[in-house]
Amino acid sequence: MKRIYTSIIKEHFEHNEQMIFLAGPRQAGKTTVSLMAKEFSSQFLYLNWDNLDHRKIILEGVESVAAFAGLNKLAKDIPIIVFDEIHKYGKWKTFLKGFFDTYKERTKIIVTGSSRLDVYKKGGDSLMGRYFPYRLHQLSLAELERVGLSGKEINKPFQSKNQDFEKLLKNGGFPEPFIKNDPRFLNRWKTLRQEQLIRQDIRDLSRIQELGQIELLAEILKHQAGQLTNYTNLANKVNVSSATIRRWIKTLQSFFYCFTIQPWSRNIPRSLIKEPKTYLWDWIVCNDEGQRAETLVASHLLKAIHFWTDCGLGQYGLWFIRDKEKREVDFLVSKNKKPWFLVEVKLSSKGGLNKNLIYFQDKIKAKHAFQVAFDMEYVPNDCFGHTEPIIVPARTFLTQLV
Repeated sequence: MKRIYTSIIKEHFEHNEQMIFLAGPRQAGKTTVSLMAKEFSSQFLYLNWDNLDHRKIILEGVESVAAFAGLNKLAKDIPIIVFDEIHKYGKWKTFLKGFFDTYKERTKIIVTGSSRLDVYKKGGDSLMGRYFPYRLHQLSLAELERVGLSGKEINKPFQSKNQDFEKLLKNGGFPEPFIKNDPRFLNRWKTLRQEQLIRQDIRDLSRIQELGQIELLAEILKHQAGQLTNYTNLANKVNVSSATIRRWIKTLQSFFYCFTIQPWSRNIPRSLIKEPKTYLWDWIVCNDEGQRAETLVASHLLKAIHFWTDCGLGQYGLWFIRDKEKREVDFLVSKNKKPWFLVEVKLSSKGGLNKNLIYFQDKIKAKHAFQVAFDMEYVPNDCFGHTEPIIVPARTFLTQLV
């Protein structure tokens, strides 16, 4: 399956010498995408820290890797080297700094990891200026058909094929369960993925010992997706302090289990500064139909703002809006610190426009305001061609993102 991130790698290496740091959830396709980069060079080397033979080469130092890659030989193409999961090495920053500073003119480098590559502060000098980060997400409705780079944020809508929308909603966006489309495989895959994330990744790469309690926290968050994150209530349920809950949620974020969005407060009279909302990266773990739909849209919007920001189109943010009168809109996307468009998610298009959408668009002067409905059929019309609040099909709106 072709991914849009392959196009990103190609464009990056055509215009930049910096390393690519490709981070994203476990099993989202980072290794597959990095291996696809071999089509850009006849000289390609893949080293995985989890492979003991590869680890030995890395531990022998910069010159060992350079010799193994043949960097001291004349080659037809500039070699591409992939370092997979190297952040598990305590001195990974020192190693990459030395390797890049020595061989940056003779090789292109991709570094991948299933946790945020900037979360570990172990050893080494700063890599600032030596890499560009790209955050890889699971499949989205738009990426199932559009894998080239358009150079703009919003694209023309298209009608998705072969019930892709229904498959995404049912199977999630991780490539393997999406492609297999098998309920029995999906059930086993979900269980195994969470066990690996908590019992392996968090155990091995953090100092947290209370794995049973953090597993309980992860389970509770499944049932509270899209709700305000009350740290005190969570602390009482898990039997730890509020400070510990905050720290653990940050840990779960760093391993791409969940993400939080903050409330937007500028230009809102009587705004209410409260806790963030927490969403899960994998929307299929939400059993409630409404929560699953809202989380799917949240994930698509997060992917879009990360993609636009990482590609240098501007600075984008994802927020929600709520005031003291408890008026609320699910999402606000900002561009260069200014409101851009509002999104309210509904399962049904019945009942008319949400009054809060109209109210907040007027207050913050967002250019667009969408009520995204999951029961509407695809409409071949540009959602972003409208500036007044409007009800739009999820099947149309999501194809215009990334």
